Amino acid sequence: MTNSPVPTRSSVPTNREATRKKLLAVASGGGHWVQLLRLAPAFTNCEVVFVTVQEGCRADVEGHKFYSVHDATRHTKIRLIRTALELSWIVCKERPNFIISTGAAPGYFAIVMGNLLGAKTIWIDSIANVEELSLSGRLAGRYADLWLTQWPHLATEEGPHFHGAVL
Repeated sequence: MTNSPVPTRSSVPTNREATRKKLLAVASGGGHWVQLLRLAPAFTNCEVVFVTVQEGCRADVEGHKFYSVHDATRHTKIRLIRTALELSWIVCKERPNFIISTGAAPGYFAIVMGNLLGAKTIWIDSIANVEELSLSGRLAGRYADLWLTQWPHLATEEGPHFHGAVL
């Protein structure tokens, strides 16, 4: 028995598991990761692959495939390029049916790459962005199939949309 907050699957694949859709769940560290894990109960019918910027988060999702990528911000341009390449490789390797992200930069790159490869994509802007959408959220909106905010006053007809908060 693990202490993972994320439901795990059996070690022996069943016919049903062979047809399960693959979900790539991507978030930066801290609150972005916590919000993504809060969504995990909705992922139980998917084969979930997690991506974040902290290797230590692997313990949070025992029993699931996990990748750690370099953290980057708009202030670290070279690391942004490296993170974009890492996410591109992961998306191409995993070929997910769906990609979901709660931000920030790694999620943006996953959403863009997934969009190019035909994955259905979901962006949920962090609840910390009370006054305005995050930069990653504003950029990801044009590539996301479903673009959400956790604040009703930030929602617009064109998106992002509001359907409640994760926290």
